[in-house]
Amino acid sequence: MLNAETILPLLKDTENERTERTTSTDAKEKFGQAICAFANDIMNTGTPGYLFIGANNDGSRSGFKYTDDFQKDIAGMRSEGNILPQPVMQVYKVELPDGDIGVVEVQPSKLPPIRFRGRIWIRVGARKAIANEEEERILMERREFNTPNFESEPCLNATLEDLDLDLFRSTLLPAMVEEKQIKKDKRPIEVQLASLGLFYIPYNCPTNAGILLIGKNPTRFIPSASIQYVQFEGLTRGTKVLNEHLPAQSVQRKQLAGARL
Repeated sequence: MLNAETILPLLKDTENERTERTTSTDAKEKFGQAICAFANDIMNTGTPGYLFIGANNDGSRSGFKYTDDFQKDIAGMRSEGNILPQPVMQVYKVELPDGDIGVVEVQPSKLPPIRFRGRIWIRVGARKAIANEEEERILMERREFNTPNFESEPCLNATLEDLDLDLFRSTLLPAMVEEKQIKKDKRPIEVQLASLGLFYIPYNCPTNAGILLIGKNPTRFIPSASIQYVQFEGLTRGTKVLNEHLPAQSVQRKQLAGARL
């Protein structure tokens, strides 16, 4: 988080891939594009991007007055659904002798590309631009690098409501954590889930592992997935099958696949 000392060099410097200044206070389209571009961090700087609201082009203050309503309005952009996946960002005020500066601090996303209203915005030096095919490919490759396996990826369309929390508390949690630790654990349910790799806190959604293990309807979120129950006689899949069950839709898929062959 910036303060009165650390913000001054950034205000005086020229705009670049990490900073943008504006005197506008209600240009939410412009703000959304800037937040998206900083989160995508096309130059892979690994450092936050800053949108300075209330600053002139030369870094001087415009006379902007920072209010609670302004903060709520800008912070609310994160969860309005126009910027997806949701970025990690903070909105705060830096008081300077000649005026306030509203700061929107955006962390680089580990799951790019981030889209604003369906478009991928990036920083090209001091300006914003829509990513071309090659730039989009770079961002996709970075996402794949940062998510080494399918299970740990966030299931972006799911929410906490899509998890069977009763099943988690009664069956899965006791199987993975000692009873003494469970009684001592007063953390929010999201943090408990995240500690077991079932919830991705930065985007406030379950992981694919969470949906697969305790999801109420996993096939809704994982395309072409099916659920099959198999009971084996021994401890390996090479042993005799004692019981097997497929949901009706999975049986129909198998039948269709056989008909095509």
